[in-house]
Amino acid sequence: MRQSRFYISLYIIIPFIITGLTVLATIISFRLTKYLLAGGSDPAQPVFWLILIIGTIAFVTGFMLVRFILKPVERFVKKARKLASLSGEKTDADKNWSRDQIDQFASVFDRVTSVLSRMDARHFFPDIIGESLAMRGLLGLIKKVAPSDSTVLILGESGTGKELVAKSIFENSDRQNKPFIKLNCAAIPEELLESELFGHEKGAFTGATKFKPGKFDMAHEGTIFLDEIGDMPLNLQSKILRVLQEKEFYRVGGSRTIKVDVRFIASTNQNLEKMVQEGLFREDLYYRLNVFTLHLPPLRERKEDIPLLVDYFLQNLSKPIDISSVALQMIMAHGWPGNIRELKNIIESASVIAENGFIEPAQLPAKITGVFNNSESQNGSLPAANLPLDERLKEIEKSMIIEALRKTGGVQIRATELLGINQRSLWHRIKKHGIDVKSIKNNEI
Repeated sequence: MRQSRFYISLYIIIPFIITGLTVLATIISFRLTKYLLAGGSDPAQPVFWLILIIGTIAFVTGFMLVRFILKPVERFVKKARKLASLSGEKTDADKNWSRDQIDQFASVFDRVTSVLSRMDARHFFPDIIGESLAMRGLLGLIKKVAPSDSTVLILGESGTGKELVAKSIFENSDRQNKPFIKLNCAAIPEELLESELFGHEKGAFTGATKFKPGKFDMAHEGTIFLDEIGDMPLNLQSKILRVLQEKEFYRVGGSRTIKVDVRFIASTNQNLEKMVQEGLFREDLYYRLNVFTLHLPPLRERKEDIPLLVDYFLQNLSKPIDISSVALQMIMAHGWPGNIRELKNIIESASVIAENGFIEPAQLPAKITGVFNNSESQNGSLPAANLPLDERLKEIEKSMIIEALRKTGGVQIRATELLGINQRSLWHRIKKHGIDVKSIKNNEI
């Protein structure tokens, strides 16, 4: 016979026990005082000892409850701090484990949550490389919107991976076993774009010798991805709006309404709001597309992902290639206006001329190493090229630490996540470079 068990929340048990002890102490004190006064005795001393005894019982009870609750938590935290993935949390505070224990618990829990969120991102989005806070936030949004049928607008600079995000939305949606049709609106001439989208009937125009289905026909019951929709001509925008609103369209040269069931994903690297104000993009279409918006961060805002991206590109080369730490630091210091696409091209180009299986600064373009002039130092991405290499590397390291501290509001534990180093190492580097963390916290640097 299965034994029934009842579970009561600690939020109920602990207040109930404390309240019960308080009520019990009040009742006994009242009864004792009344009894002694009735007998003509002074109740002060007996009541004092009664309160002392009940207080001791309450203290012991509270202590046992806290020990019962916190002991498993303490064991978990101590084990977690020994894990390699959380080793960056070890600091001199280990020697004073009893001090600020709750803060230390919270810190370890934050680290554990961070590691788990990275594992979650790798599991659901193996094709998207990135473990920065910005990317984990983005992946969390993708995970939420993917199962729905909501229209998604992806905004981001050229080369940030908008198509990859669109594909990830599709692969995590309920339509993943249906067609995924993509079309770059900027890559097809205006006069052919309508035919590509909606198809055409035979004889619809000169050269239309047979019926041709369009992208919407192909995407029926699936997902259509319109890349660079900001480049779509105004006359076609009204027809796209009709498909979004009515789920129907006309083929070129046709008179019959075609019903279609598709999910829309669109992307652009342009400012659609500004284009609407300038009359270059339909306002009603913009609001129809802007149901759920994803903003892809540029690479310069998630530099902590650069080593991961570099490793990924190197692993996918035809020959084994590695990169020196000096070259990698120079790559991380670059501004990357072309984002991930530019990084990929640079790595592939450098790997072709790499010697002894290593990419060194000599194989990187001058715009990254800054060896030809001081233009890079003028825009803040690199120190002056006439400095010795060691001095330049120190300046690069210092700028990276300051940037990480700025992003995290001067919180060093979070800065270690961005930089990929432990807290002790960060503390020594801050001291070595004379970085004023307090000024960064107060936004004075």
